[in-house]
Amino acid sequence: MAHPLRLRMLSLLTGTAMSAAEVARELGTTHANASYHLRQMYAAQLLVVAEEESVRGGKAKRYRFDVDSPAATAPDARSAALVYQAIADELVRRATARREKGVRGASSDAELWVREEDWTAAVGSVAEAVKHLHRVALPPRTEGALHVSVTTALFEMDPAGPLSGTP
Repeated sequence: MAHPLRLRMLSLLTGTAMSAAEVARELGTTHANASYHLRQMYAAQLLVVAEEESVRGGKAKRYRFDVDSPAATAPDARSAALVYQAIADELVRRATARREKGVRGASSDAELWVREEDWTAAVGSVAEAVKHLHRVALPPRTEGALHVSVTTALFEMDPAGPLSGTP
């Protein structure tokens, strides 16, 4: 998941099932590169085969991101750090590419101390909102649809650790 192209593919495959050729065209990469990354993500259980179709005597698979897959969450701290770095890079790419000013949005960065019940409620709300957006996502460039960016990262900190984040 931590590869920048794979993050873009996962985002793309939230809205619709796509073949390697379609992903390659949308993201400006080669068919071979798209196919390689799709196969790797399928093997890691991040994608499901939504459908297959016959193309020139062969079978073209259309993949879709499985937001409910246990593999959609990094399994350990090192893997999570790699994913967070890739997400940060992707967020910078998206923000830099943003052309319109004054569009709706919200962002926040905070290191807080809160009651456990408030934390549990907040994590549940954000998780449900993100899953909702993944489930209602439309194919790229659907007429009348907004092209949006959603990035979330909520995690508990080590209560014994320093506030500065340095050892």
